[in-house]
Amino acid sequence: MRIIAIDPSLRSTGFAVLEKTGSKLRALEYGSVKNAAKLLASSCLVAIRERIAEAITKHGPECAVFEGVIFVQSHRTAITLGAARGAALVAAAERGLPIYEYAPRRVKQSVVGRGGAQKEQVAFMVRALLGLTETPPADAADALAIGLTHFKSADTARVGAAVLERI
Repeated sequence: MRIIAIDPSLRSTGFAVLEKTGSKLRALEYGSVKNAAKLLASSCLVAIRERIAEAITKHGPECAVFEGVIFVQSHRTAITLGAARGAALVAAAERGLPIYEYAPRRVKQSVVGRGGAQKEQVAFMVRALLGLTETPPADAADALAIGLTHFKSADTARVGAAVLERI
């Protein structure tokens, strides 16, 4: 199974393409879509959509996995984050990918073992779990963590279904 995981943000959208073969997990590509502060928001949205679409075309994932909407106190921040998320969602939806979503606390719980983990802890655990030679940048690490959470959730669902079949 191959997936693309996305941690949306207007200035630095993290993305990761992960593959699972049997019990072996590996990161095929990860990084972030960096948009300069001087770039118009509309241009940032186009850049996000294009880069995510490029990664989807290159790797052919079976689904897209997103970090769920987070609570923010600023309406402006919420709107900006929603727009970035929308650009990435469109890239996945245009290619007919099923879309899954995981809450930020669930991602941290799944990867680190506690929902209140710091970004550095998430990056460290992602590096360890995937056997990476270097610690990925924060936004890419978050995307990798979202992908790992999806695989873990899919494994749990399969085990649960197998147990129900035996009953």
